[in-house]
Amino acid sequence: MLRNRLSERLQDLLLDNDALEDFLRQLSNLAAEFAAAETGRPVLCSVRLARRRQPTVLAGSGPEALMLDSMQDGVAEGPGLEVQQAGLAVLVPDTTMDPRWRRYQRAAAQRGNRSILAVPLLADRDATAILTFSSTSPEVFDDGAVAACGALALRAAKVMRLAIRLDSAKGLQRDLLQAMRSRTVINLATGILMAQSRCSQTEAFELLAQVSNTRNVKLRVIADEILQRFDGGPAGTAVSA
Repeated sequence: MLRNRLSERLQDLLLDNDALEDFLRQLSNLAAEFAAAETGRPVLCSVRLARRRQPTVLAGSGPEALMLDSMQDGVAEGPGLEVQQAGLAVLVPDTTMDPRWRRYQRAAAQRGNRSILAVPLLADRDATAILTFSSTSPEVFDDGAVAACGALALRAAKVMRLAIRLDSAKGLQRDLLQAMRSRTVINLATGILMAQSRCSQTEAFELLAQVSNTRNVKLRVIADEILQRFDGGPAGTAVSA
């Protein structure tokens, strides 16, 4: 039933979650549910998203899924990082028997995680994403489960791209609004200095810039201070180096 409605469920995730982090968390829940139905065993899932010039984002179907994924960063090794570099699925049938990534797999096994499957979700120029499935039972992911989880990732990739684009658009909108607010504050502060010091707009702005450089504080912060003093303080020179 879940497989038949998978595309619809993935689209619903995008429509129902405004924040990218919420979308990723719900995606990990859906993927865990899907893998559990395929294997007949309880399965956890995490999503690792890495974008250019942005911190890596992790989301999981539960705290243990997040811990298992984040441990890779601590030891600088693991199946998810391998997938991120090579772009191919990685299967660990039993963490107590597999010799790869010894530190990571030892820690995973100590926490009771015996089977791990990491599959590429997204491999674009500006973003990569990985789905990592885990189970407390060994040899849970047979060939059929590996193929099914890979197919899930292919379908989810289209929705993931849309989620990233929407988040980037929202980020651009936030940056533009912030820039507009900053420009407004600076213009108001410049006007106050022009009135108080009886100088030109260029001279007032140069004074703001001078104080900003001297104090090593952003121009917006200096402008904010001037507005606050103007609103609540006595008249007089509002800027001093």
